[in-house]
Amino acid sequence: MLPSTDWREQVAPDETERFERYARDIAAMQAGKSRKYGNGRALHRKQLLGLQAEFEVLPGLPAPARHGLFAAPGRHPAWVRLSNGDPARAADAKPDIRGFAIKVFGVAGPGALGAGDAASQDFLLINQPAFAFPKSDEFVGLAMAVTRGGGALLKYVFGRYGIGGGLRLISRLAKTMAKPFSGFASETFFSAAPMACGPYAVRLRLLPASGRAAENAASDWARDIQDRLGQAPLAFDFQLQFFTDEATTPIEDASVDWPAPYVTVGRLHVPRQDFTSEEIRQLQDRVEAAAFDPWSALMEHRPLGDVMRARKVVYFSSQKTRGAV
Repeated sequence: MLPSTDWREQVAPDETERFERYARDIAAMQAGKSRKYGNGRALHRKQLLGLQAEFEVLPGLPAPARHGLFAAPGRHPAWVRLSNGDPARAADAKPDIRGFAIKVFGVAGPGALGAGDAASQDFLLINQPAFAFPKSDEFVGLAMAVTRGGGALLKYVFGRYGIGGGLRLISRLAKTMAKPFSGFASETFFSAAPMACGPYAVRLRLLPASGRAAENAASDWARDIQDRLGQAPLAFDFQLQFFTDEATTPIEDASVDWPAPYVTVGRLHVPRQDFTSEEIRQLQDRVEAAAFDPWSALMEHRPLGDVMRARKVVYFSSQKTRGAV
């Protein structure tokens, strides 16, 4: 399965209007949650831990990978934000999507937004290889229905998908949310949506290079990482998965788990950290206040596809709502 540059984005004529509507809806939901829980993000509100890290670009990469951040080997300072996906501040034991966000500093080149040079290269990953929905409209519709409560959720699901389709959707979502989570040091994380790598299109994967599954840590995922880093550093392999053809590695359908192979291009190093130190305590606040955004990226790594294009509008609105921009 050879990498191909024959990928295309398909921009719907009503995207601008729809994405602005999504942004308004999500901002309203975010404001309501902030009144209850304090100022925070629309999604992935509960920060479990902010970490100092270093992102290493490996030498000897294959030619299709050598673009943007991966053009030359080297080491870059980075931050990591570990989070639960819920818009509320739910207990860690509650089934959820977990987020592993990386902000790589020291990058050089035009930014993906076309407004000057990139300040960082951000990677946002979750513990699922693909999204539950092909495009953003279904995700936003479900998210808003969930916020309104059980009756509204059932009305939305069965109204949109019918009885049979609604039951299948509920079953699929239940299985996704119930998937066991073994901890941030031992799980695999994915971008689940594509970005550019020069003329190529890729998805991302983060593999734990060290770390066994947690034991009895489901009530405190942050403590699990703190305990581990009190004893030894952690490392993760960072990988790219290349677009090969529209049939098996579609750009616009985020629900497809691409079957293409992965190539390791980097390594994320998380050193031992003293979580009682003032420096690390201050880092928690700085990471929480920061914007982690897939569009905080080099132009060589601009996000691709409907879900990523919607994120550009919705994330910016969310950042304004909580005062991060």
